[in-house]
Amino acid sequence: MKIILLVVGKSTDSHFIAASEEYVKRINHYLPMGMEVVPELRNAKNLPVDVQKEREGDLLLKAFQPGDHIVLLDEKGKQFTSMAFAEWLNKKMVAGIRRLVFVVGGPYGFSPRVYAAAQEKISLSAMTFSHQMIRLVFTEQVYRAMTILNNEPYHHE
Repeated sequence: MKIILLVVGKSTDSHFIAASEEYVKRINHYLPMGMEVVPELRNAKNLPVDVQKEREGDLLLKAFQPGDHIVLLDEKGKQFTSMAFAEWLNKKMVAGIRRLVFVVGGPYGFSPRVYAAAQEKISLSAMTFSHQMIRLVFTEQVYRAMTILNNEPYHHE
């Protein structure tokens, strides 16, 4: 199984970029993981919110491949403890999924078509974080899950 973190827009903060890349590098010790970036819309501030979500949705839908298991990182999604997320991820690994695609939408969320394409929604917190921060928090949690599954000392209960 390969994990893909599909995000809208490039990150601009070098600290967040470096930290996220470090976790992706660590995760690749256990299983392949990559980050794919869908470009931000140009002149988005001049577009109504619904139009922005639809255009971003078009770009996200083009990035999906047949057979992808799509999980939206969404505030209305299911919340996990780190241990429960590790168990959930393990079930996905043994289920024979080729690509597990986690999606971070634009500033206004997802279009209805992207919601319809997804199999699941996960919330990393009831709080709101910047998209740059979500990339870091998510990659750290995947790394933490891998260390839990491999009985390594990173996570403490």
